[in-house]
Amino acid sequence: MLRLEPRPQPSRALSLLSPLLALGLTVLIGVALFVLLGKDPLRGLQMFFVEPVKSLYALSELSIKATPLVLIALGLAVCFRANVWNIGAEGQFVVGALAGGWMALQAGPGTAWLGGGIVVPVLLAGVAGGMAWAAIVALLRDRFNANEILVSLMLVYVATFLLSYLVYGPWKDPQGYNFPQTATFDASTRIPRLVPNLRAHIGSVIALGAVVALWVFLFRIYRGFALQVGGLAPLAARYAGFSSRAALWTALLLSGGLAGLAGALEAAGPLGQLTPYVPAGYGFAAIIVAFVGRLHPVGIVFSAILMSMFYIGGELAQSRLGLPKSLTGVFQGLLLFTLLACDTLIHYRLRWATRK
Repeated sequence: MLRLEPRPQPSRALSLLSPLLALGLTVLIGVALFVLLGKDPLRGLQMFFVEPVKSLYALSELSIKATPLVLIALGLAVCFRANVWNIGAEGQFVVGALAGGWMALQAGPGTAWLGGGIVVPVLLAGVAGGMAWAAIVALLRDRFNANEILVSLMLVYVATFLLSYLVYGPWKDPQGYNFPQTATFDASTRIPRLVPNLRAHIGSVIALGAVVALWVFLFRIYRGFALQVGGLAPLAARYAGFSSRAALWTALLLSGGLAGLAGALEAAGPLGQLTPYVPAGYGFAAIIVAFVGRLHPVGIVFSAILMSMFYIGGELAQSRLGLPKSLTGVFQGLLLFTLLACDTLIHYRLRWATRK
């Protein structure tokens, strides 16, 4: 029978190259999948890896997808490094969009004199909404030792139902021809664009700023060091006097705030209103982004770009090749599965063992 045996000294080079190996395996499996579906594999790979970067417009759309993934994955990386398993970033993303959307709906002719000055309150409201939603998880874990995986995951459905209630009910646009959506946000609340006639906005700059800030927090500040020690070695952290409660609250509030910021950017940016389609799966896809990026801020940028290419490639494959929309999820799942397989074989080796 086969069993896994720990390697005496795992290869550091292979550990660093593991995401690239996983990507290569994902591409090979994708080629086989296209052949089985009766499609040209080169044409299929072009949809995923060439079309999303072939023009300025394509790069603009790529940044639209990558921005929320980077922000959410940064927060999740902090949680996972602290051994706090926040699986409900999607719910925090939705509540951030709701809070930012509510602030945007307050704008009108009376706030026109502010120009774009209302954008900052919209983003701050999104941060506050995401933090408040994550604080529920932190409180239940802190006071009642509730499992944060289950609590955060179940709160995703609560946030989604709350969104549906509002856009079908109190916040429904009376001039919207009975569609479940809010009124279009005032121009003063819309996220400024980086380039005229393209949808790329300053959220991309904010996300890159968050990458730098989180790198400094994790690797140059004492509080970030204490948080990571608590995740790697709880007993050592307790002996050193590091507070596990502080690490729990810091990780979840930071993660929730970044997810809420992503939600506000999405609502006041590409969408321009709230609809039932705000939950786009970014909160769950960001889990893969965080792990493919090795929980490192710089690695997360590259993995978010790759995941965004999967999103756009899936949409193009659906419209141009007639493939199902679920192909995006297939590629995301393949990437995570192959990454886990590569990591396992890097740290363990297969051995034949005789049954006694």
